[in-house]
Amino acid sequence: MVASVTFGVGSLVWVEDPDVAWIDGEVISVNGEDIKVLCTSAKTVVVKSSNVYAKDAEAPPCGVDDMTKLAYLHEPGVLQNLKSRYDINEIYTYTGNILIAVNPFQRLPHLYNSHMMSQYKGAAFGELSPHPFAVADAAYRHVFL
Repeated sequence: MVASVTFGVGSLVWVEDPDVAWIDGEVISVNGEDIKVLCTSAKTVVVKSSNVYAKDAEAPPCGVDDMTKLAYLHEPGVLQNLKSRYDINEIYTYTGNILIAVNPFQRLPHLYNSHMMSQYKGAAFGELSPHPFAVADAAYRHVFL
């Protein structure tokens, strides 16, 4: 069962957009199930309240390294977090103990050198930035130690 969220004038929200998947905006009026949103792209849309998702106004602009820290774990929130991290070349993100990777479409050799590997050896899971070496080290320690 999904909890019902009530949106009022001034609420920050996500609405579907045919061009970019999701776009953020602010509720400017509510008429029953219809919500009028002024999007950051300056266009105004009217959508059903069931198609509107709350936006976390306090989410850091660079995203979070573990998406369990997000206030709202829904599609637009997750995609925005991955985009924010991708924009700063942080291609790895956790969701709990699951590592999510976004293809950087470029070589990032600094992520895979022996110095990086040694940093993760023996480090507690989640202590350092998300990385395959963290997952590998944690798996190794659970199997062999």
